[in-house]
Formats: sequence, C-alpha cells, structure tokens
Amino acid sequence: MSKNILNNISNPIQSELDKFNEIFKKSMHSNVGIVDLIARYIIRQKGKKIRPLLVLLSAKLAGRISERTYRGAVLVELLHTATLIHDDVVDNADKRRGMWSINALFKNKVAVLMGDYLLSRGLMIAVDGKDFDFLGVITNAVKRMSEGELLQIRKTRKLDIDEETYFKVISDKTASLLETCSSIGAMSATDNKDHIEALKKYGHSLGMSFQIRDDILDYEGSSNLIGKPVGGDIKEKKITLPLIYALNKVSKSEASNIRKILKNGNEKTKVKEVMQFVKENNGTEYALSVSRDYSIKAKQALEIFPDSEIKLAMQKLVDFVSERKN
Repeated sequence: MSKNILNNISNPIQSELDKFNEIFKKSMHSNVGIVDLIARYIIRQKGKKIRPLLVLLSAKLAGRISERTYRGAVLVELLHTATLIHDDVVDNADKRRGMWSINALFKNKVAVLMGDYLLSRGLMIAVDGKDFDFLGVITNAVKRMSEGELLQIRKTRKLDIDEETYFKVISDKTASLLETCSSIGAMSATDNKDHIEALKKYGHSLGMSFQIRDDILDYEGSSNLIGKPVGGDIKEKKITLPLIYALNKVSKSEASNIRKILKNGNEKTKVKEVMQFVKENNGTEYALSVSRDYSIKAKQALEIFPDSEIKLAMQKLVDFVSERKN
C-alpha cells in the first residue's frame, strides 16, 4: 500500500528518479573488490528513497532539475546510507529492510569503514562539482545528527527526557537531514532566498512529523518504518513523545514506577505494561496531534508557490509521512 502511494507521489518526476538511480549506482562504484561487492549489496536493499525524492521535488518546485540537483540528491542519499550502516553497528542490528545488515555479514570494522567510504564519496562528488554551498549544509546536518544521537543516548541512560529535549533530539537526529534535502533541492534550482527558506521550513516540519509518527508506530503499528518490532523503543529504554506525555499526566510515584520498569525489564509482559500505560493516558493520541500540527506547518510552507502537479505531490508526501501505518 505505502509503495503504491509513494509511486503516485513520484509519478511527476519518475524519469528524473530513474536517472538518479543510475547515477547513484555509479557513484558507489569502487575499483577495490570488497568495497564494490558491499556497494552492490547495498543497492539491492531497496529503500523508499524519500530523501532523493524530496531533493528532486524541491528543485522542480523552485525551478528545474539540473545536473547539480542530481549531485545534491546523490550526496544526501550517500550520507543517509552511511548513517544507516553506522546505526546498525551502534545498535548491533542483524537486519536492514529484511536483509542481513552489513555488520552482520562483514563484521563491525568493515561496516564502519564502508560507512566512512560512502560519506567521503558524497563529499568528493560535491567538491568535484564545486557545490561548496551544499557542503556547508550537509556538514551542519552531520554535526546535528551526531549531537542528537549523543543527547538521546545520555538522556536514555538517565531516563529523564522531557518534551523540550525530545524535540531537540528529533530535530537534530531526523529533521535536519530532510531539511537538508529540501534546502539542497531548492539551492540547486534558484537563488530566491524566500523560496529556499520556505522549502527548508517544509523539510524541517516534514522531518518532525516523520519521526513523531515513527515513534507512535512503536506503540501501535505492526512494525515501524525502519523495520523494528513494536515495543523496540521501550526495550531500548528510549522515552519518546507518547511516553513523555503519559508520564506527565500521572503522579510522581506512578511515573517513577514506570521508569523502574523501563530500567529493569524488557520482557514481553513489562513492555506490554508500558504500552498499556501509554494507551490509557492518551500518549499516542497526543503525539498524533503534534505530528499533524507539523504536517500543517509543512503544507503552509508551500503556500508561497503557485499550485502545480509538483506542489500537489509534495502535499501528498506530507500526508504519506504523517498517516503511514508502517
């Protein structure tokens, strides 16, 4: 179902997406056998390609898709792929999109180095194309993504994350990259600062809605967007928006009891107890309302642009992100 919706969204730029896929494959090629072997394996792990789609749509809305746009789309997808490989190492994950992860097949050292290779390939493509403005945007995103991840790790250990910190974490960890995609797409097509800023805001709000929805699915979906089983965040002691809201609604002693369960147990009965607690205190309902608020902000950012097939596709992308079930 979600694949059909995405196909519908990408229809207006399907030929450009096909061209991107070819350029992306070539960008990962290496004369070193093991690097090329892993690169070909990564290409088989077909993701949703939301990030390059966002770059291309943003460029077409702001002007037109050019060779510079393709370089920008390749840059963000190489960065995203590198971070996924590194995340699997950090999380000790065995699977990615239903296939064995790079660290499961080739061990951690190779996986970390492959992630480094992909990131450096992306940066070299930008340098060779003299896209120095892209480098400023992308390096800021990498910095924010690292800071967001480290802040979440520290807060997870203390189990004391509040709403303000949560929004800071997801803004840096997730929204920064989608914000980068829409910014780079716009920058590749126009010098109009208002249009670039509008698309930056669109990407930020889309990214916030995207992550909040993903956190909601941990409590109510069959599996969330990155393939983790339901309750995965609870087992990893991650306190996300549905749980933060629920904890704030109850007495200190009840909240303390839930934190103890998080700290000491990850067996199924304990996970179900926390999920039930969130449900009874309307945690997912609240998070859903916040996710929808960000969706509205994303659509409002597009109002500066005249109505078009591309604008409609970008509005549909907002709906897809905020309403998806997996």
